[in-house]
Amino acid sequence: MTRASNSTIPGVQKILALRPNAVGDFVFALPALHALRFAYPAAEIWYVGKQWHADFLLGRPGPIDRVVVAPPIPGVGAHPEAKVDQLAVDAFVVAMRSEGFDLAVQMFGGGRYSNPFIKRLGARVTVGARTPDAEPLDRWIAYGDFNNRRLEMLEIAALAGATMWRTGRELQVTQGDRVQAATAFPVPPSARVVVVHPGSSDPRRRWPVERFAAVADALAQAGAVIAVNGTRDESALVQGVIGHMRNAAIDLTDALSLSGLCGVIDRAAMVLSNDSGPLHLALAMGTPCVGVYWLTNLMEACPLRQNMHRAAMSTRIHCPVCGQENRKSRCEHDVCFVDDVPVEHVREMALELFESTMLRT
Repeated sequence: MTRASNSTIPGVQKILALRPNAVGDFVFALPALHALRFAYPAAEIWYVGKQWHADFLLGRPGPIDRVVVAPPIPGVGAHPEAKVDQLAVDAFVVAMRSEGFDLAVQMFGGGRYSNPFIKRLGARVTVGARTPDAEPLDRWIAYGDFNNRRLEMLEIAALAGATMWRTGRELQVTQGDRVQAATAFPVPPSARVVVVHPGSSDPRRRWPVERFAAVADALAQAGAVIAVNGTRDESALVQGVIGHMRNAAIDLTDALSLSGLCGVIDRAAMVLSNDSGPLHLALAMGTPCVGVYWLTNLMEACPLRQNMHRAAMSTRIHCPVCGQENRKSRCEHDVCFVDDVPVEHVREMALELFESTMLRT
C-alpha cells in the first residue's frame, strides 16, 4: 500500500477518472472529483462513464471537463460474464492510450476487473482501491466492505496529493434544468414543494408505500405541495403512495428527464425518499432530505454533510422469509428489509426538517 502524499504529482496535465455506473454512485464520487480539481486546477479531467453521464454533464459546470463513453467491458460497467465486442474494447484502449494521461484514478470498486483495465490505459501514475485478489496499482488503498464510499474515494484522491475538499454544493444546477422543471412541473414560486420518491433499484430498500403516504399527508397538512416521483417502471409505487394519501399529490411518473428532476429538486423545500439516486442528487445539490435506509446502505452512502440530512435506518440483516443473512450475499427473496422503520419516526424528522427549511427561507 502506498500512502497519500501531501504534495501533488509533478507535471499532471490530464487526468482520467473511471466510474461507469449509476446516478447515486456518480454522486458518491463528486467530493473526490472536486478534490482533484482543487489540487490540479489547470489539468483536464476526463470521466470514463456511460451515455447518461455524457448527456447529463454536457454543459454542466463542475470538476469534469470531458466525458468519454466506454463500451461494455466485463466487470467494468457490464456483467463479468457478459459477451462484449472485444474489438470495440481494444479500440477504446488504444484511443485512451493515445491521449497520454498523466494520472488515472480507479473509482470503480475493489479492482478485480477495473485495476487491470485501467492499467491498460497507459497513464503515468495509477491510483485506486484493491481487494486482496486484485492487481495493485502504483498507489492504492484497501477496498473494504461497507466503507463510506465518499470518504473512500476522497482517500483515493489523496493518494495523488488531492487532500483538500471544500464543503458546499457538489452538483451545479443549470438553467436548462430549471426550464425543464418549470415546463413539466408548473407550480407557483411560493409553493413549498416536497418531492417524495418511493422507488429504489433494490426492492429490499423500498419502504412501504402506505407509510410514505402517511408522512406525505402530514407534510401536506403542514403546507407542503406533494409531488411523487418515479420512473415508468416505478409507476405502481407512485400510484400506491398517491392512492393511500388523503390529500392531493402531483404525479411525476416518467415526467422528467434527469436534468428536469434536478430542476424540481432544486426548487423543492425537501426530499423524502428511499436510498436512491434522486436522494443523493438532492444531497449533492444541498436540498434538505429525509432518507429511509437499510443498515449497510447507510454505512456506505451516508453523506459528508449532515446539517440538512435526516436518516431513518433499519438494522434488519436477515430475510424475513428464509432467515438468510443478506449483508455480503443476498437470498432470492425481493422483500422489504426496511418495513420496521416506524412511520412516527420518519414523520417527526420530516416535519422538523420541513419547518426548519421554512425558517431559513
